[in-house]
Amino acid sequence: MGAMADRDQVETCLQALLQPQAFKDYGPNGLQVEGGPQVRRIASGVTASLAFIDAAIDAGADTLLVHHGLFWRGQDGRLTGWLAARVRRLMAANVNLFAYHLPLDAHAELGNNAQLGRRLGLVADARFGEQTLGFIGPAVSDLDALVDTARVQLGREPLLVRGDGRPLRRVAWCTGGAQGYFEEAIAAGADVFLTGEISEPQAHLARETGVAFIACGHHATERYGAPAVAAFVAAQCGLEHQFIEVENPA
Repeated sequence: MGAMADRDQVETCLQALLQPQAFKDYGPNGLQVEGGPQVRRIASGVTASLAFIDAAIDAGADTLLVHHGLFWRGQDGRLTGWLAARVRRLMAANVNLFAYHLPLDAHAELGNNAQLGRRLGLVADARFGEQTLGFIGPAVSDLDALVDTARVQLGREPLLVRGDGRPLRRVAWCTGGAQGYFEEAIAAGADVFLTGEISEPQAHLARETGVAFIACGHHATERYGAPAVAAFVAAQCGLEHQFIEVENPA
């Protein structure tokens, strides 16, 4: 057996690192399902889907760390259907589930936005948007090269609305479903905004404002924060860690 830590020790480390009390979120951040009091192996993933939970348990994990936990905006929280199935599986295996949504997006070094920026060669020098979740910094390439880098790094074809073809000086980005931040990115001085999803209004805004829009996939842009945080905490506590990918076309 490997090293072991108390669940409370792991939770204290996560809370100190991610500072969830600083964010207004639609669901609880932190321990969402209480399992055993001792932790040996952490499995990280993007979403606490049943497929991820099963794979993590099969891999011998006793503690899970995800970005998307059990609760979604507008959900009423009753333990029925798919939610009951997930909770039942966790509790039957006595497995802990930690989930951090906005706090994991925002962390300056280990969060989703910081980790995506690193893979795209981008460094933020300012923040923008609600709760300052959006990152913005100097461009390091032209638009086509940025799209190519995103394609290679994320393993999927980005959706590009070119805007007016202006030279890139400032690049703004925010992972996941942050298409609603587009206008704030424009106001912050971006020449292109990169996120996970696009909705109908953003294509028109890109054409009318001239600011390019790149949608690279919600799941694809948020694959990196949870394993970075989990690896950091595992190293701090002397634990094993494994990232488990569950493919998602969204």
